[in-house]
Amino acid sequence: MKQFFKKISAILMAFVVLFSTMSFSVSQHYCGDFLVNSALFSKAESCGMEMQNPTSNNNCELTKKNCCSDVVKQVEGQSNLKIDFSNLTFEQQYFVAVFTYTYLNLPEGISTNNNPFNQYSPPLVDKDIAVLYQVFRI
Repeated sequence: MKQFFKKISAILMAFVVLFSTMSFSVSQHYCGDFLVNSALFSKAESCGMEMQNPTSNNNCELTKKNCCSDVVKQVEGQSNLKIDFSNLTFEQQYFVAVFTYTYLNLPEGISTNNNPFNQYSPPLVDKDIAVLYQVFRI
């Protein structure tokens, strides 16, 4: 059970590091006030109702407000996860070395079913000692 818990916690920590360093963008296309399309990691497709560029006519120039809009949200991940071990003090280096050595050489643990006296029979009782000395527990 302990090994299983260690493996699960190691996998969870790996996913935490992975998702905290991952950057992504979400692109959304709105037509008026309604969300038409949304895309992750790419540009959202348009609805096809964008305004075309007006032709250059010097006499009359009308401009209309475009009803469509694109919104791009970017989520930046952490980029400073590299730990610099070059500026550790001697005591910190010693602690890391001793901790690593003891963690790699952990004792196996004592089995509870291990009984070294299973092969030997108990001695035979010649006399009842409690009755002989008249020592009784109350």
